[in-house]
Amino acid sequence: MGYIFKSFLTVSAFIVSCTAFCQKAAPTVTYYSQEDEADVVMSEGESQTCEAPLEIRMNAGISEADGYNYVCEWRIYDANSGDESPILTRFEENTSYTLTSSGSFMIKLYVTFTGEDGKTVEYESESITIVISESSLTCPNAFSPNGDGINDIFEITYKSIVKLDGIIFNRWGQKLYSFNLQNVDNGWDGKVHGKYVKDGVYFIQLNAVGSDGVKYNIKKAINVLKGFSESDDSSSSE
Repeated sequence: MGYIFKSFLTVSAFIVSCTAFCQKAAPTVTYYSQEDEADVVMSEGESQTCEAPLEIRMNAGISEADGYNYVCEWRIYDANSGDESPILTRFEENTSYTLTSSGSFMIKLYVTFTGEDGKTVEYESESITIVISESSLTCPNAFSPNGDGINDIFEITYKSIVKLDGIIFNRWGQKLYSFNLQNVDNGWDGKVHGKYVKDGVYFIQLNAVGSDGVKYNIKKAINVLKGFSESDDSSSSE
């Protein structure tokens, strides 16, 4: 009897071990990096600092689960809040979410595997951490769109801005160009209807909101300094 009992324990241990390790999850979080112009794939235990708004795609990476039912649960925690409750819970194998506020966010996957015998195995991943930086917004007071490859574009420099609207206008209040989050990275080339504006003083009004709740209201003059004379640029518009 002792031998049989020992064999039973050995077989049981093997079954438990197989159940625990044969069903696998390899969670990843993917986001698009504007700087690298490519997707960045993060695995368990990794951390990255990013800017908002940031769309993240969460993939459970379930494998070797034949014969088992499983339920996935994604949770996102705000590591800075001190609150142990998640700010987001999704019962999906693969899902997406957009981070719009600054802070440190821990992303975890929980999976419950259930076999045909009704026994379950619980899986909990390590955290994948994304830190959303605080916001900033600046714009220059001059640029020289003369085609020399130096300071040819009026560019707004920003970080973790979740809302942005702006216009450039001349001294008579006529709108020459408008900005939003979709086109802000293009900048302004100093043209209106395909023609360069004349050298002179123009104005920008810019309103934005950062991921940290900071509101920006910028009103300033912009000097256009192509270095061309008016006679060389007689066809330009203002």
